[in-house]
Amino acid sequence: MRRTRIGKDDAWNPISMTMTISTIIQILGALLILAPFALAQFRLLGQHSWPYLVPNALGSGILCVLALLDAQWGFVLLEGVWALVSLWGLVSLISGKRETGFSAH
Repeated sequence: MRRTRIGKDDAWNPISMTMTISTIIQILGALLILAPFALAQFRLLGQHSWPYLVPNALGSGILCVLALLDAQWGFVLLEGVWALVSLWGLVSLISGKRETGFSAH
């Protein structure tokens, strides 16, 4: 059946807007992880460098919080550990225990 009139169900719905914002935040978090990962796989970015670790920590932190809010415990574990490992790498850089080079080796 084809609809020709705008009904009350077609009004702006703040819940659907919230879901859209959540989806955008999820995609942003995933891209913050995937972009440096892809660059590292092509040997354009070192896995122990600031440009690799900072987006990984931010992206995984974002995804961990979103998973926590949705009680998705497997993803909380995955993203939480990912964030902690990335933060550990950042602490190592700050303390001078790691090189800051851009190469993968």
